[in-house]
Amino acid sequence: MKTTIHSKFNNTPEIQQANSILRSCVHCGFCTATCPTYQLLGDELDSPRGRIYLIKNLLEGATVTRKTQLHLDRCLTCRSCETTCPSGVRYSRLLDIGRGITEKNVQRPVHVKLIRWTLRQVLSRPKLFSILLNIGQSTSVLLPGSIKKKIPPRRALTPWPKENHTERKMLVLEGCAQPSATPNTNAATARILNNLGITLLRAPQAGCCGAVNYHLSSHDAGLYNMRKNIDAWWPYIEAGAEAIVITASGCGAMINEYAELLTHDPMYFEKAKRVTELAKDISDIIINEDISKLKFTAIEKYKRIAFQSPCTLQHAQKITGTIENILIHAGYQLTQVADSHLCCGSSGTYSILQPKLAQQLLNNKLKALQEQQPECIVTANIGCQLHLETKSTIPVKHWIELLDENSSANL
Repeated sequence: MKTTIHSKFNNTPEIQQANSILRSCVHCGFCTATCPTYQLLGDELDSPRGRIYLIKNLLEGATVTRKTQLHLDRCLTCRSCETTCPSGVRYSRLLDIGRGITEKNVQRPVHVKLIRWTLRQVLSRPKLFSILLNIGQSTSVLLPGSIKKKIPPRRALTPWPKENHTERKMLVLEGCAQPSATPNTNAATARILNNLGITLLRAPQAGCCGAVNYHLSSHDAGLYNMRKNIDAWWPYIEAGAEAIVITASGCGAMINEYAELLTHDPMYFEKAKRVTELAKDISDIIINEDISKLKFTAIEKYKRIAFQSPCTLQHAQKITGTIENILIHAGYQLTQVADSHLCCGSSGTYSILQPKLAQQLLNNKLKALQEQQPECIVTANIGCQLHLETKSTIPVKHWIELLDENSSANL
């Protein structure tokens, strides 16, 4: 695609990158076939190709309007289009750049700005999120049903294993919402790795991966989150931690971009590069270990399951089939899921900021997941898990919990 960047934009590395991405698009339209919002709305401007045109226009000097902002906001950033694109267009990176420029040029209504600010402040602060979640759970009986169903239920916390003093050490990214909303996810991960001879360490000073801030166009705040995590993890990395374990695929997708986003930061680039190299989805770790050590037992509960592959797992990290193979090896029966490439509508804060579209996508996804009558739905991302369980008629769990429940090595 031919482009002529307007002179009002400084020739920064970010603008250069956007220009390069734009030029790689051949406008073939393959992306429209797998774009969830285009399928729902049928509007070219709500497809990757249309949004690319909008970003091209604004970089060439066109007036940035609320309409441009609306179509960019409606994008899920599911990256299904990237999986489909024959030209390898890095659409999600271009979208972040376009959204950032638009945010600086288009004033949002006050109430929308307040909602976005609140989401950034609450979701990126684990302690604050935990306090507010506890309040919501304690008062849920007083709330309207529409709000009550969005509050994650209290879950019994199972203990982390005692440190087994093995030579092998790995770090875990605990996440923002996960420690309080689904605390058993990381505890189950710790037990599974413990049975594989690996001690899972927690870095108390680490926090949000940066995705909430960065994808809501608060780029500086997102980069601050990234640097803070690097500082928190670095002593453990220097001490020999062999991996940073990610149990939320949304966080994994963000951490995979640390090195790129900090390329021009001389103090952090090399460290960010190392962090990106060490960051591993828990499935990538388990599949390369001796799984027989987990001693799987005959499954009595939730044997027939449907796996919801998060967009951040299959499209952003390109991890496909790994979790399914682990679950099959453990004795689970996986059902077929139609249109498994399509987003469930969670997509970080999307389910809050674009509720109508998110609910349509949720209904479609649950219909596909429950079509073959599984006993349980499993996923690999907390956002998807919480979103799905608001309407699911069957339990929704992180897949690592099922693996943990079926390992007799814990007995």
